[in-house]
Amino acid sequence: MLPKNRPPTHPGEMMLKEFLEPLRITQTELARHLGWPYARLNEIINGRRGITAASALALGEALGTGPEFWLNLQRDWDLWQGLRKHQPVRPLRRVAAHPATN
Repeated sequence: MLPKNRPPTHPGEMMLKEFLEPLRITQTELARHLGWPYARLNEIINGRRGITAASALALGEALGTGPEFWLNLQRDWDLWQGLRKHQPVRPLRRVAAHPATN
């Protein structure tokens, strides 16, 4: 569920505040452990880059969370950002039946 009065936590902020800082691991150390360029991890942490499926798999394994944790954070972030620009679309009155294909 998306928060109403604030943006959801970006995955990078969660990674920094809930994992790196408590574990006293630097961004450089985690990037090296993951085999990533430092810039990739730093951009995620600073909210300039999102979590991909590949990133979620690697982070889930390294941090013991599972990939869904990271993808759910990214989904919530993306939806909240999208809602800020979204123009509502009226519902269709009737959906045309599709002819059967043989």
